[in-house]
Amino acid sequence: MRATIIDGARVANAILAQTHQRASAVATTLGRKPCLATVLVGEDPASHTYVRMKSNRCRTTGLDSRTHHLPACTTTSEAVALVRALSGDTGVDGILVQHPMPAHIDERTVFEAIDPGKDVDGVTHASFAAMALGSNGFQSCTPAGIMALLDAYDVDPAGLRAVVVGRSLILGKPVGMLLLARDATVTYCHSRTVDLSQVVAEADIVVAGVGKPALIKGDWIKPGAVVIDAGYNRGNIGDVQYAEAAERARLITPVPGGVGPTTIAMLLRQTITAAEQASS
Repeated sequence: MRATIIDGARVANAILAQTHQRASAVATTLGRKPCLATVLVGEDPASHTYVRMKSNRCRTTGLDSRTHHLPACTTTSEAVALVRALSGDTGVDGILVQHPMPAHIDERTVFEAIDPGKDVDGVTHASFAAMALGSNGFQSCTPAGIMALLDAYDVDPAGLRAVVVGRSLILGKPVGMLLLARDATVTYCHSRTVDLSQVVAEADIVVAGVGKPALIKGDWIKPGAVVIDAGYNRGNIGDVQYAEAAERARLITPVPGGVGPTTIAMLLRQTITAAEQASS
């Protein structure tokens, strides 16, 4: 068996095309383009690259993009003050606080300063609660993108065993909640998991997101499983041993080109949703 490669760019482009149409309609209603504001603190190269990509996508999809770049010496209270100001700005529809932030900043406190109605990256406690409880709210963008990939390739999680490797608040925990809401049987794995290889070997769907290159070995993968690699490490290496896993999986995401494009697409889609809700 040789896995079919999941084309994240194709799925993202379809989402962005729909988003562009919605952006045009909202702009007519609002009298301005929908606006996504980004708060970027410090000089992390990967963060700057992501923000640049996001700004470019906004421009080509009919959104305005504002980037607020603060120096690395910014304090938590200064970052919170900016986020609160953006939350109260009627010209801003969505807010993205780029992470990771410098170590001296209390990232969680900054996240919680985002108005839940503008939390289009799905990072606040309110957004996580909405995901977990199945109520209205914005989903974490990478998990939402993962679900879009599964849908695009006709993977119905209902009744399947899904193993999520990683338990971060912006990836592992929320993607497990979304899979559970679609009737998968979900197991979370982490640094204290015993016999990780055996747990992964039982999975119909594997979602890896721990930031450890090639942690998931190819021979751990159950034949015919769906492998979603949300890890990204130096050298364009994911968390899954790609070549070997592709020999056993039915579907697999590449790194890059798999999960990444849909993350930005979901961010823009949710920004349009926030603008629509604000204008209604």
